[in-house]
Amino acid sequence: MSRYIIDKSKLIENIELLKKMAGVPIIGVVKGNGYGFGILELTEILKENRIKTFAITEVSDIPVLKTILDDEDILVMRSTCIEAEAEMIAANGCIATIGSSESCRVMDEVSKKLNVKTKCHLKIDTGMGRYGFMPSEISEAINCYTAENLEFTGMYTHFSSAFRNEELTRAQLVLFKDAAEQIKKAGYDTGILHCANSPALLNVDGVSLDAVRLGSAFTGRVITKNKNPLNRLGCLEAEVIDIKTVPAGYSVGYNGTYKTKRETKIAIIPIGHYDGFGLEKEKELYDLRYSLSVFKQVLKKKQMYVRINGRMYHVIGGIGLSHTAVDITGSDVKCSDIASVDISPLLVNPRIERVYM
Repeated sequence: MSRYIIDKSKLIENIELLKKMAGVPIIGVVKGNGYGFGILELTEILKENRIKTFAITEVSDIPVLKTILDDEDILVMRSTCIEAEAEMIAANGCIATIGSSESCRVMDEVSKKLNVKTKCHLKIDTGMGRYGFMPSEISEAINCYTAENLEFTGMYTHFSSAFRNEELTRAQLVLFKDAAEQIKKAGYDTGILHCANSPALLNVDGVSLDAVRLGSAFTGRVITKNKNPLNRLGCLEAEVIDIKTVPAGYSVGYNGTYKTKRETKIAIIPIGHYDGFGLEKEKELYDLRYSLSVFKQVLKKKQMYVRINGRMYHVIGGIGLSHTAVDITGSDVKCSDIASVDISPLLVNPRIERVYM
């Protein structure tokens, strides 16, 4: 049976290092099943390490987090005009994101119906193009502060290219700060200001403001211009479940696309596409390095590997839904030996057990 292994001590090292780098409170982003680390497991560890505010995007995560959080804040980074979602946010005392006049109206009406005052963070769209008031809509944003059943305690934006474009990131920051100043001039308190995500903290100086929102940085799997000091965490592992030897010229895998060139000893590993092995996150097509890598892969098919007993072995015959064949010719690999693959936690099937060592 496969499982995703995470070194808890190394994760805590990442958390402490990021605290020092940030110099301001960290909002722990645990969306996407805790960036694949398990939302409950990651949240619990962040809480143990004195993270006080958590951020999600799906309202369905609210009752899950409420099982382990007490006085900690939950910021829902989702500007929603759906009444049922607004009710879930307001009824559970979460912090709502207000990114449009309609989302403000819905949240205000729902809060009035529930007889609560909902805390909110205003979202400014400085270039991401998703949630948020554009700088040209600042008058509409200011009107939100008059809502009787809403209490604005913060304001934020999201950097779109902090992993590769420092100039654009700084331009976004200027737009955000200008919006904040206009709100202050109108006589309203913006509350805490936060912009920096994981790539911004690790790539661009001076963007932390009052708090930073970090998620992928905890895993150590974040795009940076230079080598970063974080531990790269997480590997998918399973036992070798069978071994066989086949003659030269023997077909392996679907459609017989691979044929052995010699007598070959094969290990069968119960890891495949269903587990997330062999899948890839979508790359940015404007990245020259990616374009070159695609060209190289056209010329020579990318070789996949599995680590067994500290040594790397070639995958042969392609990766199946549930199984992978590995060439272990000349080795002493045996059944029950542990095989592992380096894989982003975001690609690992949520049903796979997360094991913290």
